Amino acid sequence: MKQRINANGKNLIGERLKILRTQANLSQRDLARERQLLGIDMDKNVITRIETNKRYVTDFELQALRQLFNTSYEYLIDGTESE
Repeated sequence: MKQRINANGKNLIGERLKILRTQANLSQRDLARERQLLGIDMDKNVITRIETNKRYVTDFELQALRQLFNTSYEYLIDGTESE
């Protein structure tokens, strides 16, 4: 049986990104600034569009977000932690 995914949006991490960002007490602008300091071109509008599921997330962005929040790819994508 083929697994179906929610095709209503463009990414799987939007909700979890917002949770991680708010838990870290970061505004969208703060998060964008942190990523830009590491050479990842993400402005506030990019963060907004990711969190509202209106923009694809690149592999570079996914890696940068994983590193910033010290979490796993599995959590960002599936909401689960790796073993």
